[in-house]
Formats: sequence, structure tokens, C-alpha cells
Amino acid sequence: MEQKIQEAIKNAIEGAPERKFVESLDMAFTIKDVDLKNPNNRIQEEIRLPAGRGKQIKIAMFAASDAAKKAKDAGIHVIDPSEIEELGKNKGKAKKIANSFDFFLSEVPHMGLIGRYLGVVLGPRGKMPRPVPPVVDPAAIAAGLQSTTVVKSRDKVTFQTSFGTLAQSEDELLKNAMEVYTRVTSRLERGVGNIRSLNIKTTMGPATRVEVVN
Repeated sequence: MEQKIQEAIKNAIEGAPERKFVESLDMAFTIKDVDLKNPNNRIQEEIRLPAGRGKQIKIAMFAASDAAKKAKDAGIHVIDPSEIEELGKNKGKAKKIANSFDFFLSEVPHMGLIGRYLGVVLGPRGKMPRPVPPVVDPAAIAAGLQSTTVVKSRDKVTFQTSFGTLAQSEDELLKNAMEVYTRVTSRLERGVGNIRSLNIKTTMGPATRVEVVN
């Protein structure tokens, strides 16, 4: 499979039209013979990519006082907890913020408030904040998230995730792609036998099909 995925990455890169921005590379799975109505069969994985994401990941944190200072020092965007209720009443603004960041963090005491007012916006996007205990430096969590991609099938047989960008080398992209492929197939009862199709593409480029042999 490694050679086939390598060829698909090469074809996706060569077939990508020239853009004014750096495109991501995505891996799209379509699975079969899996009952996704059963939540236990759904795939939800946070995967550390060995060669990183190939771009700066945007992280925001609901924090005040000392935690807010630590977050700012780490380059994390800070959202004052006093804004949570107001954001909850302004769905348009809440959605804009939700779509502007890849991950969210929060001091533990604010988690309940976030769930109450922003859960309806952040939850479906898989962006509910990670709680940061007082003894943990948010910089350490943010550093780990810079190389993390998330795979979520929810109740859909077709799902995809980014595994890098065109700013990375083919070798780096292959390492990342194999990490994603291995993690996803390890979650399936029959492994590759549960994969109907696998495609690799750039953000706006054509899909390159990877031949999957059981």
C-alpha cells in the first residue's frame, strides 16, 4: 500500500492547478460493512503526524488572568470568558470564531458555560475545547496540536482528513499519509477489508484513487 499511496500523492501534486495559496492534501476514505449507527463503530482519532501539518495551526483559548497571559505568550489567541454568553446569543459571530480556529482550549472552570452557550456551535464541528488544568502550561498542549490532525467519520461512510500541505516534501507527505492510513485501518474490524475506496487530493485538485486490495 505504501507504494500505491506514494504514487497517488505524486499524481495529486502533479495534477494540482497552480493556486495563490498553499493547498492541503487530503485523504478520503469510503468504508463498507460497518454499522455507523452504533457509536462504538464510528472513527474518531487524533493523529500526530510525524512530519507535522505543513502549516501553522490556529488555536484559541478561553482564559483569564495568569492563564490568559501564558496563552498569549505562547501565541494562542485568547477569548475572554466574559464573552461566552454574548457569543452564545450571536450565532453568526460564534460560527465565525468556530471556523477561524482549528482547536480550542479552555480553563477548566469555563467548560460548563462553554457547553451551555457554545456547545451547539462547537460540538457539531468537533471543536469543543480541551480543558487545561491550572498546573498545565497551555503552550505544551498547543505545541502538540500543531502536528495533530483529526479523523472523524461520525455516521457517514465517507470522510476525509488533511495530512499535510504542498509546502512539504513527498517523503514527508508519505510518512503522514501512512500514519493516517494505519490508524484508520486499525480501527476497522476487518482492516483494509472494510475500505470500499481511498482517494488522495489537494484542496481544490482532482482526486487520485488508490487501489485498495484486500
